[in-house]
Amino acid sequence: MNPSFKYFKHNPTIIHLAVLLYIRYPLSLRQVEDILFERGIDVCHETIRLWWNKFGPSMAAQIRKKRISYPKQYSRWRWHVDEVFVKINGELHNLWRAVDHEGEVLDAVVTRKRDRKAALKVLKRLMKRYGRPHSIVTDKLRSYGAAMREMGCQSLQKTGGRLNNRAENSHLPFRRRERAMQNFRKEATLQKFTSIHSQIYNHFNGERHLNNRDTFKKFRSGA
Repeated sequence: MNPSFKYFKHNPTIIHLAVLLYIRYPLSLRQVEDILFERGIDVCHETIRLWWNKFGPSMAAQIRKKRISYPKQYSRWRWHVDEVFVKINGELHNLWRAVDHEGEVLDAVVTRKRDRKAALKVLKRLMKRYGRPHSIVTDKLRSYGAAMREMGCQSLQKTGGRLNNRAENSHLPFRRRERAMQNFRKEATLQKFTSIHSQIYNHFNGERHLNNRDTFKKFRSGA
């Protein structure tokens, strides 16, 4: 169920614009406030914080639902799974990200550890939502192998060389956002933001390097 705009005095289009600016680009809340003010929209940065917390999850859910409804959008041919360290109040946490062979982010999961139990949580969540792929590319972290043996799919794992560059490159947009937000203070906030950010990133991913200018402009206009 989508949140209601009933008690908000601003136009829903303005709210959507503010949320997209904040999530899609490496901007702070105050920078989004300044950009909107230049366009004649006077809102406080705390109002923008309220907007993205309230409407961001519903926007991401709509995008996810629409994309999953088209099976071709989510190929089961090959998944790339990787993890990076993220600091929350000085403590290291792990952000696991899975992308398909086209670079579409399938899921992002935050855990405190990166052991077998954490890897099992990530893989089970992926397969429950998308089914079983033909292969899963990972690095040589032993947690992946242990988790896949427990699930009976160790034959799907592929490692070595530069096979997992696609997953490692998918972390770059998040790293730019992390710097703009000056890190995170709660694990729940990190999980919430990465889930929303990944869907917005997918929505505007026009694969510029694979298409000519006219095709890319059509994709961007559609998004």
